[in-house]
Amino acid sequence: MKMKLRKPVLFLLLLTVFAPLVLYTDTLGTYFTSPSSSRTEFIEDLSTFTFGGDVRPLNVLPQESSTSLKEPRGDVYSENSSHSLSNASDTLSSEDARKTRQLTEAESMKHQTATGSSNDGVEVAMNGSHISQVTDNLHEPQQTDKTSPKLVSAGKNESIAMETSSKKKTSPTDSNQTLDSTKTETRHDQRTVQTSGKVVSGETARGKEEERNVQIVPPDARVRQLKDQLIRAKVYLSLSATRSNPHFIRELRLRIKEVLRVLGEATKDSDLSRSANEKLKAMEQTLAKGKQIQDDCATIVKKLRAMLHSAEEQLRVHKKQTLYLTHLTAKTLPKGLHCLPLRLSTEYFKLNSSQQHFPHQENLENPKLYHYALFSDNILAAAVVVNSTVSHAKDPSKHVFHIVTDRLNFAAMRMWFLANPPKYATVDVQNVEEFTWLNSSYSPVLKQLNSQSMIDYYFRSRADSDPNVKFRNPKYLSIMNHLRFYLPEIFPKLDKVLFLDDDIVVQKDLGGLWSLDLKGKVIGVVETCGESFHRFDRYLNFSNPLISKNFDPRACGWAFGMNIIDLNEWRRQNITEVYHSWQNRNHERQLWKLGTLPPGLITFWKRTYALDRSWHVLGLGYNPNVSQKDIQRAAVIHYNGNLKPWLEISIPKFRDYWSKFVDYDQAFLRECNINKLGGS
Repeated sequence: MKMKLRKPVLFLLLLTVFAPLVLYTDTLGTYFTSPSSSRTEFIEDLSTFTFGGDVRPLNVLPQESSTSLKEPRGDVYSENSSHSLSNASDTLSSEDARKTRQLTEAESMKHQTATGSSNDGVEVAMNGSHISQVTDNLHEPQQTDKTSPKLVSAGKNESIAMETSSKKKTSPTDSNQTLDSTKTETRHDQRTVQTSGKVVSGETARGKEEERNVQIVPPDARVRQLKDQLIRAKVYLSLSATRSNPHFIRELRLRIKEVLRVLGEATKDSDLSRSANEKLKAMEQTLAKGKQIQDDCATIVKKLRAMLHSAEEQLRVHKKQTLYLTHLTAKTLPKGLHCLPLRLSTEYFKLNSSQQHFPHQENLENPKLYHYALFSDNILAAAVVVNSTVSHAKDPSKHVFHIVTDRLNFAAMRMWFLANPPKYATVDVQNVEEFTWLNSSYSPVLKQLNSQSMIDYYFRSRADSDPNVKFRNPKYLSIMNHLRFYLPEIFPKLDKVLFLDDDIVVQKDLGGLWSLDLKGKVIGVVETCGESFHRFDRYLNFSNPLISKNFDPRACGWAFGMNIIDLNEWRRQNITEVYHSWQNRNHERQLWKLGTLPPGLITFWKRTYALDRSWHVLGLGYNPNVSQKDIQRAAVIHYNGNLKPWLEISIPKFRDYWSKFVDYDQAFLRECNINKLGGS
């Protein structure tokens, strides 16, 4: 009996002695052998396995087709890791390895949960993070080199268990054990991925929160602080408690001078001198002394409110002055444009009488041609209107321009178009003084313009006495501005005429306007009621019964500047008489302020034909936000407003549309030093 027991005991002793040697010898051997097919076997064995004729995917690794398996993009492994994981398929068949793996992993998870700071816990979390990167971010292969060492480290215990069964064969009965082991491994890997995902997401959230908490220092932080100190200092200077302390007041005034000297014209911190910080600290110390002297917050708040009210009042006054000066600048003729008519007039009177006439005069009364009415005393502006229209005309020979100007600019205007005739088109220049029929006995507005009250309104009143400064423009004293209401008298033999302002630019052929059917209306207009301030109540006084009974305050306004006019319909409806009747009622300016648009809205009430907006785009003389798309598709663009394109105060990005029709190399322009203004 003893002999029977001795043999098993010796066998177990030998097994306990040699088994560790074999185990660790094989384990070390795996680090120095690198079979060429180890990586492929690892991928193939772990990607899919067969049980019962079915292909079962592992959830942690991406599944590929069962017919052809290729190495997925983004697998993470290194040389060492490939050695340690090369026998994964054999390991799956070992029940001992499954138990060893579960014990090891359970201890690791338990230790990580208990301490939260051990190396093993961090290693497991990082391992889960990298598995997540492999399964979710296969399109980022550049991260694989960095993650592989940690994967090897995390799998150290698992590789030991794998090596114990590296040379065993898997029997058919072991398939169930393999499946159970694989499921257990999969569930644990998923838990590891979830744990690491929480760690990574928490770190990302903390990083984003830290970024939000970082305050961006504005570039003028110190400048603002210095200005704030000046305001506080002015408060202390005016308080009775601090003014009774002469030493403090003297020190405070010294600090104010220092801060003002440091600030200068600085708008950002980089403009400040090196001594700015010292002055800021010194002022803060002085203000702290003032706070000790006067600590009554109610008194300080009351003083600050008074200062705020005073600043608002000063701002209101400065805005009015700015508005007045802007209008004054807009109506002041630049030096070059003043020189030009003088130079042209001198040349005109040197011509013989035969040289002072325009060609093609027979076209002036031909109703079959396209006739334009242009009333202007600005030579350069009139030249741009004519040049831009002719350059876009399909047949320039059919276009006739009737220009009417005042006596001072008559010779200069004729000389310009004699020296620079438009190609094939007809031009005629008339003097408004030669319209003998236009006198104060016939025209109520002319009688009003010559009255003393009207002259006083424009030249003796202060701008701040009337909020509607734009209606106090001296151009309204000129009959030139009101000639648009006398078109049938100026052109008695014409049927249709296109009225153009001198601050427009033509961008397309306008011949199609003459073929429009106005449907019994007198004037074709582009309505401007897209915004509330272009309604009738903006221009007319609806507190007056004459206005409120006859017109709708919400009626859509429109604009002069580019208007096709049916002169035959004008004559039939006696529009000039309608205009005169309303002008007589407004002799005290109770119905509207002076100008041409308000009487135009009244005179042509329910007599307008709405044109498509693309014919006439307005706002380039005051609105920098006019759409480039609208400008490009417009037939006519209008620089209505004070920022005319020939002035330096014009909007830079809109200048080129106008200036490209001016030949700045022309001799008269060079002599008067008229140069192109800078564009955007």
